Amino acid sequence: MAAKLKTGDKVVVLAGKDKGKEGTISSVNPKANKAVVDGVNIAIRATRQTQQSQGGRIPKAMPIDLSNLALIDANGKPTRVGFKMDGDKKVRFAKTTGDVI
Repeated sequence: MAAKLKTGDKVVVLAGKDKGKEGTISSVNPKANKAVVDGVNIAIRATRQTQQSQGGRIPKAMPIDLSNLALIDANGKPTRVGFKMDGDKKVRFAKTTGDVI
């Protein structure tokens, strides 16, 4: 099945503690139906010091469910994503404006 939200998409959070916040998807896990969005769903994780990193309390973006995210269209509003055939290619489009993503 084709992915409605992909890495690099600009999204807004629809529900939860970060409702209304915007960010860019940095990674998607389709098997778990979750995505990591930069600057959203931040948790503090304690890490041990190593030769490469300082260690201490480090903020980390945690995965958020895909159902709580909506793509931002050209007008800057949240939209649902649909699929249509453009010639012989399957493309994503914004339901609000009809523009190809």
